[in-house]
Amino acid sequence: MWDSIWINTRLATMAGARYGAIPDGAIAAKDGRIAWVGARADLPGAPEALARDIHDVGRAWITPGLVDCHTHLVFAGNRAREFEQRLEGATYEEIARAGGGIASTVAATRAASADDLFAQAARRLEALMASGVTTIEIKSGYGLDWQTEARLLAVARRLGEAHNIRVRTTFLALHALAPEFKHDRAAYVRLVAEEMIPRVAREGLADAVDAFCETIAFTRDEVETVFTAARAAGLPLKLHAEQLSDCGGAALAANYGALSADHLEYVSDEGIAALARAGTVAVLLPGAFYTLRETRAPPVEKLRAAGVPMALASDCNPGTSPIASLLTVLNMGCTLFRLTPEEALAGVTTHAARALGLQDEIGALEVGKAADFALWRIDGPGELSYWIGADLLQARVVAGAATTK
Repeated sequence: MWDSIWINTRLATMAGARYGAIPDGAIAAKDGRIAWVGARADLPGAPEALARDIHDVGRAWITPGLVDCHTHLVFAGNRAREFEQRLEGATYEEIARAGGGIASTVAATRAASADDLFAQAARRLEALMASGVTTIEIKSGYGLDWQTEARLLAVARRLGEAHNIRVRTTFLALHALAPEFKHDRAAYVRLVAEEMIPRVAREGLADAVDAFCETIAFTRDEVETVFTAARAAGLPLKLHAEQLSDCGGAALAANYGALSADHLEYVSDEGIAALARAGTVAVLLPGAFYTLRETRAPPVEKLRAAGVPMALASDCNPGTSPIASLLTVLNMGCTLFRLTPEEALAGVTTHAARALGLQDEIGALEVGKAADFALWRIDGPGELSYWIGADLLQARVVAGAATTK
């Protein structure tokens, strides 16, 4: 018998990155995986004869569990004062060059204990879970030394163990220049490439490596040094690219077979073509676009025309995207970037799973994939992008285990 079956439901399977709507469906789980999905009329018997636990969900919609594929969830403190400074006219770049930005969060994070970091991050994680998230990527990058970076990654792993959620960790030491190396950039890049990355891989702390390629961060050559080391260590790649300028980061990510290139407001036609050839996911981050009051949006029409898969993510972080609701990000993706609601939902399910290298495991309601899904009090999947701040989630299911939100 199956372990559980959910009936009297409407399904948005997101197979093929489309709604794949089934107006009167059923979905079953066994051993944490989807064992059957389809129209209720096609069930091979009465539900009572098929599963031990039967859940009548009262016509709720079921979608794949949402995937937040780009966050900086673990950090200490906040940067509310910088928010005020930007409203007073200062730019993100000016604040960063004056010692604010990432550097200020690094100082607070280095001073925080693992328990403090866990407690602060848990509140943000619980908010994201309340918006239907069942898988989340968590980056390091606010330590910039081995001790703190390792602590951040360990806390991220611990969050996954303590909460009913899948966590993927990403090592992002090439996020900003460590203050101890302000007069020797090359030495810091070597430290990351030659010492930190091999140790991260050896100790199993991270599932991928990321870097920030930008005029206020690191050059293509510096990123290549780190990417080469990550590839040698067997770690997949991701890249913050083309957020503030066109540095050729998207093409670099594609050339290295990166899972994703993220931000992309300034991506060139050449960069788009490279992403399309490589199958690299474009992760769009409207929370940062909104918070920074940017005016140049990612070229969604060109990405769409080139067939580049587009994911959406919260980019939850203290400086440029203090947002803890992936549903709000869906609305922003449609309103600010002109995605369709179907594209937006694919962006936090099918394509977000691919951005983490998990496309065979999660992201769609398909037999054999993990039984991770979300139940919604809505009349149609488009409402997930329509409502702002509404309480839509009925329940979450992770590995077949139903929980309240």
